[in-house]
Amino acid sequence: MTPMVVVAIAVTVIAWASAFVVIRGVGPYLGGGELALGRLLVGTALLALLLIRRPWVRPTGREWLLILVFGVAWFGAYNVTLNIAEHTLDAGTTSMIVNIGPILIALGAGVFLGEGVPRWLAIGAGVAFGGVVLIGFGTGAAGLSGGDSNGGAGILWALAAAVTYTIGVLCQKRLLRRIPSTQVTWLGCAIGAVACLPFAGGLVTQLQAAPPSAILGILYLGAIPTSLAFTTWGYALSRLPAGQLGVTTYVVPAIVVLMGWLAFGEIPTLLAIIGGVICLVGVAVSRRRVPDVVVAATAGPASAPSVPAAPQNLSQ
Repeated sequence: MTPMVVVAIAVTVIAWASAFVVIRGVGPYLGGGELALGRLLVGTALLALLLIRRPWVRPTGREWLLILVFGVAWFGAYNVTLNIAEHTLDAGTTSMIVNIGPILIALGAGVFLGEGVPRWLAIGAGVAFGGVVLIGFGTGAAGLSGGDSNGGAGILWALAAAVTYTIGVLCQKRLLRRIPSTQVTWLGCAIGAVACLPFAGGLVTQLQAAPPSAILGILYLGAIPTSLAFTTWGYALSRLPAGQLGVTTYVVPAIVVLMGWLAFGEIPTLLAIIGGVICLVGVAVSRRRVPDVVVAATAGPASAPSVPAAPQNLSQ
């Protein structure tokens, strides 16, 4: 592994982890849909620069359908649901729930792509589900003791983010067989932005009242976790096996918890942390004896760009 690959991996993981924290910070000033639209507009503009002087592969009718679903699910719905989840959940708890995405991707590939569901995958899924339940109990108990009963809704939104991320990756997997990843990523980001256009009026209104820090947050989310991280992930993915690279996204929740504590003094409850660890154990267990083709599909997160198979962790 060359030093440049190590740097690319580090940049990707830290960028995706920081997205959870920045979203949490910008949340009080922008709605979930409005923040998603602002981020995607910035990301679409910057990713377009990567297409300059690159060959364009004309998608078929079926590929256009997959691109549409990919963009609406991953870039559109994922960002909206993730943003809403962080209105009531701290960044660390949200990232732990979303990080079950690799298991959902593997299950989806087994059921819908005919890749089978190995025993260890089923066991890992069960373990991860148990972790989510613990997170729910821990977050719910903390919310009740603090007079906030919205934690349960936040967990459901975070699970929805994991599901929409999964749908996006499954579509993307088929598209990358013929179309360059940079082209697929830009199209997905642009389609996601179009899908979020109904929030345009709210975005304009909320930006007028938002502090400069919130505007900088939108620019950061579009430039770093979306554009830059997608690019560095693609660089590393072209030089390492997808399964090996995918393991690096497991550290994202730990980094998010640390960043959340430093930025806001927020720490998930003890029960939520235990649940998050169990989720990660479930993800690790699910990867035992999984066919290579499935491992490749689970690699990507925050997703990514040239992308994954990632934000992973999880873009996200």
